[in-house]
Amino acid sequence: MSSLVQKLLIVSRTCFDQSCATTCVLPLIDQRISKNNVNVNITEQIRYKSYKRFLDYSKLPKLEENELEEQHVRGSGPGGQATNKTSNAVILKHVPTGLVVKCHETRSLSQNRKIARELLLKKLDNLINGEESLEKQEERLSKRDSIKKQQKQKKMTDLKKAFEERENLK
Repeated sequence: MSSLVQKLLIVSRTCFDQSCATTCVLPLIDQRISKNNVNVNITEQIRYKSYKRFLDYSKLPKLEENELEEQHVRGSGPGGQATNKTSNAVILKHVPTGLVVKCHETRSLSQNRKIARELLLKKLDNLINGEESLEKQEERLSKRDSIKKQQKQKKMTDLKKAFEERENLK
């Protein structure tokens, strides 16, 4: 009998281009499977790579409270009477640009206000900075890593194929 495999949180550093990004392997799903009367704990893992260190925050616009119009309205969706009676959804409007964001992600008004401001800031950044917005910068870094990963996989398959031909394994 084998012992149960426990969830792991592994923090490592992955290097690319003379700079490092933090890489975390996080447990996503924990399942127990009984196979031949042996309990096995399977943990599917996702990989999260943070690019925050490499982003240029200097062009990020500032949200001025006097430029915002905020309304608290009743939410919608599942939740029944509790959702229908409380005004915890937030509609936030940036007056100079006319951008509007509605947030009803949580039951808490204060959390919805905070999330709405983050969403509005992201929209405003995309509108003002375009290709230099934080979202586009992160997209470019992610795409670069993806291309490097594909190149590495291709190199490994080529090496494997060359080894098999050299050793007459096929």
